[in-house]
Amino acid sequence: MTRAYEEIIDFIAHGSTPRDVAAFTPSQEVRDRVADLIYREKLGTLQAGELDELNHFMELEHIMRMAKARARKALGHE
Repeated sequence: MTRAYEEIIDFIAHGSTPRDVAAFTPSQEVRDRVADLIYREKLGTLQAGELDELNHFMELEHIMRMAKARARKALGHE
């Protein structure tokens, strides 16, 4: 399991409010890892497992973007 997954799981497990969801950002460690994977993908130097890791992160990012949009909508209705 990657660090990105661990962070999302911990975030969910500790409970969250719409404000928490809207404010969530991954750690610098995760952002650096993803930036490195994207850079190396452009160079064509990723290993198969790293490509899988990047694809999983992109799925997580999509889910979090959708959750953030819904959280912002909920906050607008408070």
